[in-house]
Amino acid sequence: MTLREGDRLLLAAARRGGVWVVAILVTSLLLTGVTIALPAVMGRTVDAVLNDHGMAKWMALSGALIFVLVAFDAVDDLVSGVAEARSTAWLRHTLLRHVLALGTRATRRFTGGDLVSRLVGNAARTGNFASGLVWVAMALLPPLGAIVALALIDFWLCLTFLVGMPLVVLLARSFLRDVSDANEGYFRVQGTIAARLVDALGGIRTIAAARTLDREARRVLAPLPELHRHGLGMWSAVARVSARGDLVVPLLVVAVLAVAGLELSQGRITPGEMLAASEYVVMAVGISSVLSSVNQLAQARTTAGRIGEVIAEPPVAYGHERLPEGPGRLEFRRVTVQGTDGPVLRDLSLVVPGGALVAVVGRSGAGKSLLAALAGRLVDPDEGEVLLDGVPLRRLRREELRRAVAYGFERPVLLGETFADAIGFGARTPPSQELVARARAAQADAFIRHMPAGYASRVADTPISGGEAQRVGLARAFVQAGRVLVLDDVAASLDTVTEHHISQVLTGALAGRTRLIVTHRASTAAQADVVVWLADGGVRGQGTHRALWADPGYRATFQPTADAGAVAGMGAGSIR
Repeated sequence: MTLREGDRLLLAAARRGGVWVVAILVTSLLLTGVTIALPAVMGRTVDAVLNDHGMAKWMALSGALIFVLVAFDAVDDLVSGVAEARSTAWLRHTLLRHVLALGTRATRRFTGGDLVSRLVGNAARTGNFASGLVWVAMALLPPLGAIVALALIDFWLCLTFLVGMPLVVLLARSFLRDVSDANEGYFRVQGTIAARLVDALGGIRTIAAARTLDREARRVLAPLPELHRHGLGMWSAVARVSARGDLVVPLLVVAVLAVAGLELSQGRITPGEMLAASEYVVMAVGISSVLSSVNQLAQARTTAGRIGEVIAEPPVAYGHERLPEGPGRLEFRRVTVQGTDGPVLRDLSLVVPGGALVAVVGRSGAGKSLLAALAGRLVDPDEGEVLLDGVPLRRLRREELRRAVAYGFERPVLLGETFADAIGFGARTPPSQELVARARAAQADAFIRHMPAGYASRVADTPISGGEAQRVGLARAFVQAGRVLVLDDVAASLDTVTEHHISQVLTGALAGRTRLIVTHRASTAAQADVVVWLADGGVRGQGTHRALWADPGYRATFQPTADAGAVAGMGAGSIR
Protein backbone atom coordinates (compact mmCIF):
# COMPACT_ATOMS: atom_id res chain seq x y z
CA MET A 1 0.00 0.00 0.00
CA THR A 2 1.46 3.40 -1.02
CA LEU A 3 1.81 6.32 1.34
CA ARG A 4 -0.81 8.21 -0.67
CA GLU A 5 -3.33 5.40 -0.18
CA GLY A 6 -2.55 5.40 3.55
CA ASP A 7 -3.23 9.12 3.66
CA ARG A 8 -6.57 8.56 1.93
CA LEU A 9 -7.48 6.07 4.63
CA LEU A 10 -6.57 8.65 7.28
CA LEU A 11 -8.78 11.26 5.66
CA ALA A 12 -11.65 8.77 5.29
CA ALA A 13 -11.39 7.93 9.00
CA ALA A 14 -11.26 11.62 9.90
CA ARG A 15 -14.46 12.29 7.92
CA ARG A 16 -16.26 9.64 9.96
CA GLY A 17 -15.82 11.91 12.99
CA GLY A 18 -18.54 14.02 11.37
CA VAL A 19 -19.75 17.15 13.14
CA TRP A 20 -17.58 16.31 16.13
CA VAL A 21 -14.45 17.13 14.13
CA VAL A 22 -15.96 20.55 13.41
CA ALA A 23 -16.65 20.87 17.14
CA ILE A 24 -12.98 20.10 17.87
CA LEU A 25 -11.98 22.82 15.41
CA VAL A 26 -14.34 25.39 16.95
CA THR A 27 -13.36 24.70 20.57
CA SER A 28 -9.67 24.57 19.66
CA LEU A 29 -9.94 27.93 17.88
CA LEU A 30 -11.62 29.45 20.93
CA LEU A 31 -8.98 28.00 23.23
CA THR A 32 -6.20 29.28 20.99
CA GLY A 33 -7.75 32.76 20.83
CA VAL A 34 -8.10 32.91 24.61
CA THR A 35 -4.55 31.59 25.09
CA ILE A 36 -3.14 34.28 22.81
CA ALA A 37 -5.24 37.08 24.34
CA LEU A 38 -4.65 36.19 28.01
CA PRO A 39 -1.02 37.47 28.34
CA ALA A 40 -2.00 40.84 26.80
CA VAL A 41 -5.00 41.19 29.12
CA MET A 42 -2.90 40.21 32.15
CA GLY A 43 -0.30 42.79 31.11
CA ARG A 44 -2.97 45.47 30.89
CA THR A 45 -4.23 44.35 34.30
CA VAL A 46 -0.75 44.88 35.80
CA ASP A 47 -0.53 48.34 34.24
CA ALA A 48 -4.03 49.16 35.54
CA VAL A 49 -3.03 48.11 39.07
CA LEU A 50 0.18 50.15 38.94
CA ASN A 51 -1.60 53.21 37.52
CA ASP A 52 -4.72 52.72 39.67
CA HIS A 53 -6.93 53.20 36.63
CA GLY A 54 -9.58 50.70 35.38
CA MET A 55 -8.24 47.97 37.66
CA ALA A 56 -11.62 46.30 38.32
CA LYS A 57 -12.47 46.06 34.63
CA TRP A 58 -9.19 44.43 33.65
CA MET A 59 -9.16 42.05 36.60
CA ALA A 60 -12.71 40.95 35.76
CA LEU A 61 -11.72 40.41 32.13
CA SER A 62 -8.68 38.35 33.18
CA GLY A 63 -10.87 36.19 35.43
CA ALA A 64 -13.43 35.70 32.64
CA LEU A 65 -10.76 34.61 30.18
CA ILE A 66 -9.32 32.11 32.69
CA PHE A 67 -12.82 30.67 33.26
CA VAL A 68 -13.41 30.36 29.50
CA LEU A 69 -10.01 28.68 29.12
CA VAL A 70 -10.81 26.03 31.74
CA ALA A 71 -14.36 25.44 30.49
CA PHE A 72 -13.48 25.07 26.83
CA ASP A 73 -10.52 22.87 27.64
CA ALA A 74 -12.96 20.39 29.22
CA VAL A 75 -15.34 20.67 26.24
CA ASP A 76 -12.43 20.12 23.84
CA ASP A 77 -11.49 16.88 25.63
CA LEU A 78 -15.10 15.67 25.37
CA VAL A 79 -15.64 16.36 21.67
CA SER A 80 -12.19 15.01 20.82
CA GLY A 81 -13.01 11.75 22.57
CA VAL A 82 -16.30 11.38 20.70
CA ALA A 83 -14.70 12.14 17.32
CA GLU A 84 -11.86 9.69 17.96
CA ALA A 85 -14.31 6.99 19.06
CA ARG A 86 -16.40 7.41 15.87
CA SER A 87 -13.34 7.29 13.61
CA THR A 88 -11.89 4.29 15.44
CA ALA A 89 -15.21 2.43 15.31
CA TRP A 90 -15.45 3.00 11.53
CA LEU A 91 -11.88 1.78 11.05
CA ARG A 92 -12.50 -1.37 13.09
CA HIS A 93 -15.77 -2.15 11.31
CA THR A 94 -14.12 -1.56 7.91
CA LEU A 95 -11.10 -3.69 8.73
CA LEU A 96 -13.16 -6.48 10.30
CA ARG A 97 -15.56 -6.64 7.36
CA HIS A 98 -12.63 -6.77 4.96
CA VAL A 99 -10.85 -9.50 6.91
CA LEU A 100 -14.03 -11.58 6.89
CA ALA A 101 -14.48 -10.87 3.18
CA LEU A 102 -10.94 -12.18 2.56
CA GLY A 103 -12.03 -15.53 3.97
CA THR A 104 -9.31 -18.08 4.65
CA ARG A 105 -6.83 -15.97 2.67
CA ALA A 106 -6.72 -13.49 5.57
CA THR A 107 -5.04 -15.93 7.95
CA ARG A 108 -2.69 -17.22 5.24
CA ARG A 109 -1.45 -13.70 4.50
CA PHE A 110 -1.46 -12.40 8.09
CA THR A 111 -1.24 -14.20 11.42
CA GLY A 112 -4.19 -14.04 13.83
CA GLY A 113 -2.25 -12.11 16.47
CA ASP A 114 -1.04 -9.56 13.94
CA LEU A 115 -4.60 -8.98 12.72
CA VAL A 116 -5.77 -8.49 16.31
CA SER A 117 -2.96 -5.97 16.86
CA ARG A 118 -4.00 -4.01 13.77
CA LEU A 119 -7.70 -4.19 14.64
CA VAL A 120 -7.29 -3.06 18.26
CA GLY A 121 -4.19 -0.95 18.90
CA ASN A 122 -3.43 0.29 15.38
CA ALA A 123 -7.04 1.28 14.67
CA ALA A 124 -7.18 3.29 17.91
CA ARG A 125 -4.04 5.26 17.00
CA THR A 126 -5.25 5.86 13.46
CA GLY A 127 -8.61 7.05 14.80
CA ASN A 128 -6.79 9.86 16.67
CA PHE A 129 -5.70 11.43 13.39
CA ALA A 130 -8.49 14.03 13.12
CA SER A 131 -7.98 15.42 16.61
CA GLY A 132 -4.21 15.24 16.18
CA LEU A 133 -4.38 17.17 12.91
CA VAL A 134 -6.52 19.89 14.50
CA TRP A 135 -4.19 20.07 17.50
CA VAL A 136 -1.12 20.43 15.26
CA ALA A 137 -2.80 23.29 13.39
CA MET A 138 -3.92 24.90 16.64
CA ALA A 139 -0.51 24.35 18.25
CA LEU A 140 1.03 26.39 15.44
CA LEU A 141 -1.32 29.35 15.96
CA PRO A 142 -0.14 30.39 19.47
CA PRO A 143 3.52 30.70 18.38
CA LEU A 144 2.47 32.67 15.30
CA GLY A 145 0.11 34.83 17.33
CA ALA A 146 2.82 35.32 19.95
CA ILE A 147 5.28 36.53 17.29
CA VAL A 148 2.69 39.04 16.05
CA ALA A 149 2.02 40.13 19.65
CA LEU A 150 5.77 40.67 20.25
CA ALA A 151 5.88 42.82 17.11
CA LEU A 152 2.92 44.88 18.37
CA ILE A 153 4.57 45.37 21.77
CA ASP A 154 7.96 46.25 20.32
CA PHE A 155 9.59 45.59 16.96
CA TRP A 156 12.99 44.76 18.52
CA LEU A 157 11.47 42.03 20.64
CA CYS A 158 10.06 40.34 17.55
CA LEU A 159 13.31 40.72 15.61
CA THR A 160 15.34 39.20 18.45
CA PHE A 161 13.07 36.20 18.53
CA LEU A 162 13.08 35.67 14.73
CA VAL A 163 16.88 35.59 14.69
CA GLY A 164 16.84 32.44 16.86
CA MET A 165 13.73 30.87 15.30
CA PRO A 166 15.54 28.81 12.59
CA LEU A 167 17.12 26.69 15.34
CA VAL A 168 13.64 25.81 16.66
CA VAL A 169 12.48 24.83 13.14
CA LEU A 170 15.51 22.57 12.65
CA LEU A 171 14.67 20.81 15.93
CA ALA A 172 11.14 20.02 14.75
CA ARG A 173 12.32 18.80 11.35
CA SER A 174 14.95 16.41 12.73
CA PHE A 175 12.45 15.04 15.27
CA LEU A 176 9.84 14.22 12.64
CA ARG A 177 12.41 12.45 10.45
CA ASP A 178 13.83 10.31 13.26
CA VAL A 179 10.54 9.33 14.89
CA SER A 180 8.77 8.18 11.67
CA ASP A 181 11.20 5.32 11.00
CA ALA A 182 11.17 4.24 14.65
CA ASN A 183 7.35 4.21 14.74
CA GLU A 184 7.08 1.90 11.71
CA GLY A 185 9.49 -0.65 13.16
CA TYR A 186 7.92 -0.47 16.61
CA PHE A 187 4.40 -1.30 15.45
CA ARG A 188 5.64 -4.04 13.11
CA VAL A 189 7.47 -5.86 15.92
CA GLN A 190 4.51 -5.29 18.25
CA GLY A 191 2.35 -7.19 15.76
CA THR A 192 4.88 -10.04 15.63
CA ILE A 193 4.80 -10.46 19.42
CA ALA A 194 0.99 -10.39 19.40
CA ALA A 195 0.93 -13.13 16.75
CA ARG A 196 3.27 -15.35 18.76
CA LEU A 197 1.22 -14.80 21.91
CA VAL A 198 -2.00 -15.88 20.17
CA ASP A 199 -0.24 -19.02 18.90
CA ALA A 200 0.98 -19.82 22.43
CA LEU A 201 -2.47 -19.35 23.94
CA GLY A 202 -3.96 -21.64 21.31
CA GLY A 203 -1.50 -24.38 22.24
CA ILE A 204 -1.40 -23.75 25.99
CA ARG A 205 -2.32 -27.37 26.86
CA THR A 206 0.50 -28.74 24.71
CA ILE A 207 2.95 -26.30 26.24
CA ALA A 208 1.90 -27.23 29.76
CA ALA A 209 2.02 -30.97 29.04
CA ALA A 210 5.46 -30.69 27.43
CA ARG A 211 6.71 -28.52 30.31
CA THR A 212 8.14 -26.00 27.89
CA LEU A 213 6.74 -22.87 29.55
CA ASP A 214 10.10 -21.13 29.84
CA ARG A 215 11.09 -22.01 26.29
CA GLU A 216 7.76 -20.78 24.91
CA ALA A 217 8.00 -17.56 26.92
CA ARG A 218 11.42 -16.97 25.39
CA ARG A 219 10.03 -17.63 21.90
CA VAL A 220 7.11 -15.24 22.33
CA LEU A 221 9.30 -12.52 23.78
CA ALA A 222 12.29 -13.08 21.48
CA PRO A 223 11.50 -9.92 19.42
CA LEU A 224 11.61 -7.78 22.61
CA PRO A 225 15.20 -6.60 21.99
CA GLU A 226 14.17 -5.35 18.55
CA LEU A 227 11.04 -3.73 20.04
CA HIS A 228 13.28 -2.16 22.70
CA ARG A 229 15.58 -0.85 19.99
CA HIS A 230 12.74 0.79 18.06
CA GLY A 231 11.16 2.12 21.27
CA LEU A 232 14.53 3.45 22.35
CA GLY A 233 14.81 5.11 18.97
CA MET A 234 11.46 6.85 19.51
CA TRP A 235 12.33 8.05 23.00
CA SER A 236 15.88 8.94 21.95
CA ALA A 237 14.41 11.22 19.31
CA VAL A 238 12.23 12.83 21.99
CA ALA A 239 15.18 13.07 24.37
CA ARG A 240 17.44 14.62 21.74
CA VAL A 241 14.92 17.27 20.78
CA SER A 242 14.16 17.95 24.46
CA ALA A 243 17.86 18.35 25.30
CA ARG A 244 18.46 20.65 22.36
CA GLY A 245 15.28 22.51 23.19
CA ASP A 246 16.39 22.92 26.79
CA LEU A 247 19.52 24.58 25.45
CA VAL A 248 18.07 26.68 22.65
CA VAL A 249 14.76 27.77 24.16
CA PRO A 250 16.07 29.30 27.43
CA LEU A 251 18.75 31.17 25.52
CA LEU A 252 16.13 32.57 23.17
CA VAL A 253 13.85 33.52 26.08
CA VAL A 254 16.72 35.22 27.93
CA ALA A 255 17.70 37.15 24.81
CA VAL A 256 14.14 38.45 24.27
CA LEU A 257 13.72 39.31 27.97
CA ALA A 258 17.07 41.13 27.97
CA VAL A 259 15.91 43.27 25.08
CA ALA A 260 12.55 43.78 26.83
CA GLY A 261 14.34 44.88 30.01
CA LEU A 262 16.39 47.35 28.00
CA GLU A 263 13.25 48.69 26.34
CA LEU A 264 11.53 48.97 29.74
CA SER A 265 14.48 50.91 31.19
CA GLN A 266 14.25 53.34 28.30
CA GLY A 267 10.50 53.78 28.78
CA ARG A 268 9.54 52.27 25.44
CA ILE A 269 7.33 49.58 26.99
CA THR A 270 5.35 49.42 30.22
CA PRO A 271 5.79 46.86 33.05
CA GLY A 272 2.59 45.16 31.91
CA GLU A 273 3.96 44.87 28.38
CA MET A 274 7.16 43.45 29.86
CA LEU A 275 5.05 40.77 31.60
CA ALA A 276 3.11 40.07 28.38
CA ALA A 277 6.36 39.84 26.39
CA SER A 278 7.74 37.27 28.84
CA GLU A 279 4.61 35.15 28.35
CA TYR A 280 4.58 35.56 24.59
CA VAL A 281 8.20 34.53 24.09
CA VAL A 282 7.56 31.31 26.03
CA MET A 283 4.44 30.76 23.95
CA ALA A 284 6.34 31.41 20.72
CA VAL A 285 8.95 28.76 21.48
CA GLY A 286 6.39 26.23 22.77
CA ILE A 287 7.73 23.55 20.45
CA SER A 288 6.98 20.70 22.84
CA SER A 289 3.22 20.85 22.28
CA VAL A 290 3.73 20.96 18.52
CA LEU A 291 6.13 18.01 18.59
CA SER A 292 3.76 15.96 20.74
CA SER A 293 0.96 16.41 18.20
CA VAL A 294 3.35 15.79 15.28
CA ASN A 295 4.43 12.54 16.92
CA GLN A 296 0.76 11.54 17.26
CA LEU A 297 0.25 12.22 13.54
CA ALA A 298 3.37 10.23 12.66
CA GLN A 299 2.08 7.26 14.66
CA ALA A 300 -1.36 7.57 13.08
CA ARG A 301 0.21 7.58 9.63
CA THR A 302 2.27 4.50 10.40
CA THR A 303 -0.68 2.54 11.83
CA ALA A 304 -2.88 3.62 8.92
CA GLY A 305 -0.32 2.03 6.62
CA ARG A 306 -0.57 -1.24 8.58
CA ILE A 307 -4.37 -1.21 8.39
CA GLY A 308 -4.23 -0.25 4.72
CA GLU A 309 -1.91 -3.18 4.03
CA VAL A 310 -4.76 -5.52 5.00
CA ILE A 311 -7.44 -3.53 3.17
CA ALA A 312 -5.27 -3.53 0.03
CA GLU A 313 -5.67 -7.32 -0.17
CA PRO A 314 -8.48 -7.96 -2.70
CA PRO A 315 -11.53 -9.65 -1.15
CA VAL A 316 -13.13 -12.71 -2.65
CA ALA A 317 -15.06 -11.57 -5.70
CA TYR A 318 -18.43 -13.21 -6.32
CA GLY A 319 -20.51 -13.35 -9.46
CA HIS A 320 -24.18 -12.66 -10.10
CA GLU A 321 -25.50 -16.00 -11.33
CA ARG A 322 -27.94 -18.34 -9.63
CA LEU A 323 -27.85 -22.10 -9.63
CA PRO A 324 -30.21 -24.04 -11.89
CA GLU A 325 -32.14 -26.96 -10.49
CA GLY A 326 -29.75 -29.83 -10.00
CA PRO A 327 -28.64 -32.74 -7.82
CA GLY A 328 -25.47 -31.06 -6.51
CA ARG A 329 -22.96 -32.41 -9.04
CA LEU A 330 -19.44 -31.14 -8.37
CA GLU A 331 -16.82 -31.04 -11.09
CA PHE A 332 -13.13 -30.20 -10.62
CA ARG A 333 -11.58 -29.29 -13.97
CA ARG A 334 -7.78 -29.47 -14.13
CA VAL A 335 -7.41 -27.84 -10.73
CA THR A 336 -3.98 -26.80 -9.45
CA VAL A 337 -3.37 -25.26 -6.04
CA GLN A 338 0.09 -24.10 -5.08
CA GLY A 339 1.56 -24.58 -1.60
CA THR A 340 4.68 -23.15 -0.02
CA ASP A 341 6.82 -26.03 -1.35
CA GLY A 342 5.13 -26.54 -4.69
CA PRO A 343 1.66 -27.65 -5.84
CA VAL A 344 -0.48 -29.54 -3.32
CA LEU A 345 -3.01 -30.47 -6.00
CA ARG A 346 -1.77 -30.62 -9.59
CA ASP A 347 -3.97 -30.71 -12.69
CA LEU A 348 -6.67 -32.58 -10.76
CA SER A 349 -9.86 -33.53 -12.58
CA LEU A 350 -12.71 -35.14 -10.70
CA VAL A 351 -16.49 -35.48 -10.92
CA VAL A 352 -18.50 -35.94 -7.72
CA PRO A 353 -21.91 -37.37 -8.72
CA GLY A 354 -24.93 -35.45 -7.52
CA GLY A 355 -26.63 -36.96 -4.48
CA ALA A 356 -23.77 -39.38 -3.81
CA LEU A 357 -21.97 -40.06 -0.55
CA VAL A 358 -18.31 -39.57 -1.48
CA ALA A 359 -15.42 -40.25 0.89
CA VAL A 360 -12.06 -38.54 0.34
CA VAL A 361 -9.08 -40.41 1.76
CA GLY A 362 -5.33 -40.12 1.60
CA ARG A 363 -2.19 -39.65 3.62
CA SER A 364 -1.61 -36.48 5.65
CA GLY A 365 -0.66 -33.70 3.26
CA ALA A 366 -2.34 -35.32 0.28
CA GLY A 367 -4.73 -32.35 -0.10
CA LYS A 368 -7.95 -33.83 1.30
CA SER A 369 -8.98 -30.73 3.31
CA LEU A 370 -7.88 -28.55 0.42
CA LEU A 371 -10.17 -30.44 -1.96
CA ALA A 372 -13.01 -30.02 0.56
CA ALA A 373 -12.31 -26.27 0.77
CA LEU A 374 -12.37 -25.99 -3.03
CA ALA A 375 -15.83 -27.59 -3.14
CA GLY A 376 -17.45 -24.60 -1.43
CA ARG A 377 -14.95 -21.98 -2.58
CA LEU A 378 -13.31 -21.47 0.79
CA VAL A 379 -10.19 -21.57 -1.39
CA ASP A 380 -9.86 -20.67 -5.06
CA PRO A 381 -7.62 -22.77 -7.32
CA ASP A 382 -4.56 -21.15 -8.87
CA GLU A 383 -5.45 -22.89 -12.13
CA GLY A 384 -8.58 -24.62 -13.37
CA GLU A 385 -12.09 -24.24 -12.01
CA VAL A 386 -14.73 -25.92 -9.87
CA LEU A 387 -18.35 -26.21 -11.04
CA LEU A 388 -21.56 -26.95 -9.18
CA ASP A 389 -24.36 -28.26 -11.37
CA GLY A 390 -22.57 -26.86 -14.40
CA VAL A 391 -21.98 -23.34 -13.05
CA PRO A 392 -18.41 -22.22 -12.14
CA LEU A 393 -18.33 -21.31 -8.44
CA ARG A 394 -16.68 -17.94 -9.23
CA ARG A 395 -19.83 -16.87 -11.10
CA LEU A 396 -22.25 -17.59 -8.26
CA ARG A 397 -23.65 -14.99 -5.91
CA ARG A 398 -22.30 -15.22 -2.38
CA GLU A 399 -25.74 -15.97 -0.90
CA GLU A 400 -26.44 -18.60 -3.57
CA LEU A 401 -23.17 -20.42 -2.90
CA ARG A 402 -23.55 -20.35 0.90
CA ARG A 403 -27.11 -21.72 0.68
CA ALA A 404 -25.96 -24.49 -1.63
CA VAL A 405 -22.83 -25.68 0.20
CA ALA A 406 -22.59 -26.25 3.95
CA TYR A 407 -19.56 -27.31 5.98
CA GLY A 408 -18.73 -29.26 9.11
CA PHE A 409 -15.18 -29.10 10.45
CA GLU A 410 -12.93 -31.22 12.64
CA ARG A 411 -12.48 -28.43 15.19
CA PRO A 412 -15.63 -26.30 14.91
CA VAL A 413 -15.73 -22.82 16.39
CA LEU A 414 -19.09 -22.28 18.05
CA LEU A 415 -20.29 -18.79 17.13
CA GLY A 416 -23.22 -17.12 18.86
CA GLU A 417 -24.28 -16.38 22.41
CA THR A 418 -26.20 -19.60 23.11
CA PHE A 419 -26.11 -23.17 21.87
CA ALA A 420 -29.29 -22.45 19.90
CA ASP A 421 -27.45 -19.56 18.21
CA ALA A 422 -24.42 -21.76 17.54
CA ILE A 423 -26.49 -24.50 15.87
CA GLY A 424 -28.58 -22.02 13.88
CA PHE A 425 -25.57 -19.93 12.78
CA GLY A 426 -25.49 -19.72 9.00
CA ALA A 427 -27.09 -18.47 5.81
CA ARG A 428 -30.59 -19.40 6.97
CA THR A 429 -32.33 -19.22 10.35
CA PRO A 430 -34.11 -22.52 11.07
CA PRO A 431 -37.31 -22.88 13.10
CA SER A 432 -36.77 -24.25 16.60
CA GLN A 433 -38.29 -27.65 15.75
CA GLU A 434 -35.80 -28.19 12.92
CA LEU A 435 -32.93 -26.97 15.08
CA VAL A 436 -33.72 -29.53 17.78
CA ALA A 437 -34.22 -32.27 15.22
CA ARG A 438 -30.81 -31.62 13.66
CA ALA A 439 -29.19 -31.51 17.11
CA ARG A 440 -30.80 -34.87 17.85
CA ALA A 441 -29.48 -36.24 14.57
CA ALA A 442 -25.97 -35.10 15.51
CA GLN A 443 -26.29 -36.72 18.95
CA ALA A 444 -26.07 -33.28 20.60
CA ASP A 445 -29.61 -32.92 21.93
CA ALA A 446 -29.19 -35.05 25.06
CA PHE A 447 -26.20 -33.27 26.59
CA ILE A 448 -27.54 -29.83 25.65
CA ARG A 449 -30.82 -30.54 27.46
CA HIS A 450 -28.88 -31.45 30.60
CA MET A 451 -27.37 -27.96 30.71
CA PRO A 452 -28.87 -25.45 33.22
CA ALA A 453 -30.67 -23.46 30.52
CA GLY A 454 -30.78 -26.09 27.80
CA TYR A 455 -30.44 -24.61 24.33
CA ALA A 456 -30.42 -21.11 25.89
CA SER A 457 -27.21 -21.88 27.83
CA ARG A 458 -24.39 -19.50 27.01
CA VAL A 459 -21.58 -21.11 25.01
CA ALA A 460 -18.89 -19.06 26.75
CA ASP A 461 -20.07 -20.09 30.23
CA THR A 462 -20.58 -23.80 29.55
CA PRO A 463 -17.49 -26.00 29.23
CA ILE A 464 -17.91 -28.93 26.85
CA SER A 465 -15.60 -31.65 25.57
CA GLY A 466 -14.04 -31.77 22.12
CA GLY A 467 -16.44 -34.49 21.05
CA GLU A 468 -19.45 -32.49 22.25
CA ALA A 469 -18.22 -29.41 20.40
CA GLN A 470 -17.85 -31.52 17.28
CA ARG A 471 -21.44 -32.76 17.61
CA VAL A 472 -22.73 -29.18 17.95
CA GLY A 473 -20.73 -28.29 14.85
CA LEU A 474 -22.29 -31.25 13.05
CA ALA A 475 -25.77 -30.12 14.08
CA ARG A 476 -25.01 -26.70 12.58
CA ALA A 477 -23.84 -28.36 9.34
CA PHE A 478 -27.00 -30.50 9.18
CA VAL A 479 -29.18 -27.39 9.66
CA GLN A 480 -27.44 -25.49 6.86
CA ALA A 481 -27.07 -28.43 4.48
CA GLY A 482 -28.16 -27.46 0.98
CA ARG A 483 -27.59 -29.54 -2.10
CA VAL A 484 -23.95 -30.17 -1.01
CA LEU A 485 -22.70 -31.04 2.49
CA VAL A 486 -18.94 -31.08 3.07
CA LEU A 487 -17.67 -32.74 6.26
CA ASP A 488 -13.94 -32.37 6.90
CA ASP A 489 -12.84 -35.17 9.26
CA VAL A 490 -15.76 -34.49 11.61
CA ALA A 491 -15.56 -37.95 13.22
CA ALA A 492 -12.05 -37.38 14.61
CA SER A 493 -13.27 -36.80 18.19
CA LEU A 494 -16.36 -39.02 18.07
CA ASP A 495 -16.66 -42.39 19.75
CA THR A 496 -17.62 -45.46 17.70
CA VAL A 497 -21.28 -45.48 18.79
CA THR A 498 -21.77 -41.79 17.95
CA GLU A 499 -20.01 -42.23 14.62
CA HIS A 500 -22.40 -45.08 13.80
CA HIS A 501 -25.43 -42.86 14.52
CA ILE A 502 -23.99 -40.04 12.39
CA SER A 503 -23.39 -42.49 9.54
CA GLN A 504 -27.05 -43.52 9.72
CA VAL A 505 -28.11 -39.88 9.39
CA LEU A 506 -25.80 -39.37 6.40
CA THR A 507 -27.19 -42.40 4.61
CA GLY A 508 -30.78 -41.84 5.74
CA ALA A 509 -32.17 -38.38 6.58
CA LEU A 510 -29.57 -36.55 4.45
CA ALA A 511 -29.68 -38.96 1.53
CA GLY A 512 -30.32 -37.16 -1.75
CA ARG A 513 -27.79 -34.44 -1.01
CA THR A 514 -24.23 -34.61 -2.26
CA ARG A 515 -22.12 -35.53 0.79
CA LEU A 516 -18.37 -35.05 0.47
CA ILE A 517 -16.65 -36.51 3.54
CA VAL A 518 -12.94 -36.24 4.34
CA THR A 519 -12.05 -39.19 6.56
CA HIS A 520 -9.20 -41.22 7.99
CA ARG A 521 -11.46 -44.11 8.99
CA ALA A 522 -11.98 -47.22 6.86
CA SER A 523 -15.44 -47.72 8.40
CA THR A 524 -16.60 -44.37 7.01
CA ALA A 525 -15.09 -45.05 3.59
CA ALA A 526 -16.78 -48.46 3.51
CA GLN A 527 -20.24 -46.82 3.64
CA ALA A 528 -19.53 -44.37 0.81
CA ASP A 529 -20.95 -44.75 -2.68
CA VAL A 530 -17.61 -43.61 -4.08
CA VAL A 531 -14.17 -43.24 -2.51
CA VAL A 532 -11.69 -40.72 -3.92
CA TRP A 533 -8.11 -41.64 -3.01
CA LEU A 534 -5.71 -38.69 -3.19
CA ALA A 535 -1.95 -39.07 -3.49
CA ASP A 536 0.93 -37.20 -5.13
CA GLY A 537 -1.18 -34.14 -5.93
CA GLY A 538 -3.93 -35.96 -7.80
CA VAL A 539 -6.50 -38.73 -7.78
CA ARG A 540 -4.64 -42.00 -7.28
CA GLY A 541 -7.78 -44.06 -7.39
CA GLN A 542 -11.57 -43.81 -7.49
CA GLY A 543 -14.23 -46.45 -6.83
CA THR A 544 -15.84 -48.36 -4.03
CA HIS A 545 -13.96 -49.06 -0.82
CA ARG A 546 -14.13 -52.82 -1.52
CA ALA A 547 -12.61 -52.42 -4.98
CA LEU A 548 -9.81 -50.11 -3.81
CA TRP A 549 -8.95 -52.26 -0.80
CA ALA A 550 -7.07 -54.68 -3.03
CA ASP A 551 -4.35 -52.03 -3.49
CA PRO A 552 -1.74 -52.12 -0.67
CA GLY A 553 -1.15 -48.39 -1.06
CA TYR A 554 -4.82 -47.72 -0.42
CA ARG A 555 -4.82 -49.92 2.65
CA ALA A 556 -1.74 -48.04 3.89
CA THR A 557 -3.72 -44.78 4.07
CA PHE A 558 -5.62 -46.27 7.02
CA GLN A 559 -2.51 -47.81 8.60
CA PRO A 560 -0.20 -44.82 9.29
CA THR A 561 1.99 -46.82 11.70
CA ALA A 562 2.25 -50.00 9.65
CA ASP A 563 5.27 -50.63 7.48
CA ALA A 564 4.93 -51.31 3.79
CA GLY A 565 5.58 -55.02 4.10
CA ALA A 566 2.88 -55.53 6.72
CA VAL A 567 0.38 -53.57 4.68
CA ALA A 568 1.21 -55.40 1.50
CA GLY A 569 0.61 -58.69 3.25
CA MET A 570 -2.96 -57.86 4.24
CA GLY A 571 -5.63 -59.69 2.34
CA ALA A 572 -8.00 -57.86 0.03
CA GLY A 573 -10.92 -59.34 1.94
CA SER A 574 -9.87 -57.82 5.26
CA ILE A 575 -12.22 -54.87 4.96
CA ARG A 576 -13.04 -52.98 8.15
